Amino acid sequence: MKYKNIVFDFGNVIGRFDGRYILEHFCSSEEDYRILSGAIFPRWPDLDKGTIDYDSNIETVAFEVPDRLKENVRTFFKDWPKYVDLLPQTTAFIKELREKDANIYLLSNASTYFAEWFSDREPIKDFDGIVFSAPLKMAKPEPEIYNYLFRQFHLDPEDCFFIDDLAANILTGKSLGMDGIVFTGDIEEVKKKIDF
Repeated sequence: MKYKNIVFDFGNVIGRFDGRYILEHFCSSEEDYRILSGAIFPRWPDLDKGTIDYDSNIETVAFEVPDRLKENVRTFFKDWPKYVDLLPQTTAFIKELREKDANIYLLSNASTYFAEWFSDREPIKDFDGIVFSAPLKMAKPEPEIYNYLFRQFHLDPEDCFFIDDLAANILTGKSLGMDGIVFTGDIEEVKKKIDF
């Protein structure tokens, strides 16, 4: 393998993050979906960056929707991670990497709630290092969070390969010396790139 360390994003790399699919579990109509998505998702980047408090945000959003949907908001923010389905190809690949004693790390934008929810769950509980954005109040594609990963786990960027679904995040990694690939769901393409 060409790289000592494989660095994974979470959303749409390890688990499928599809806002509509997730939110539809908390709606009974298209109108409800429209109202809830308009209140919930605009602040999502701020939750990922940790610049707004997760629990306070629940009440802010609940205040903005009709009374009949307030409980939907509260239930959504409590239960939405249940609907982030793990991607079988990626989880199988992580297992293969583990069997070959490869070093694996996580670098993901995520709220404090999601970070707590998934940190001790399969497959990432066995990672060599985990960096979620919100607890650090920094987020991709800002270079600071990448440099934090390198410093925290004593990694040389040139020894790392990054798998992320967003081109901007891969570009920042490359600007710091870490190679990577924009993930489209094709694990075989990843394996070719790293000579697995």
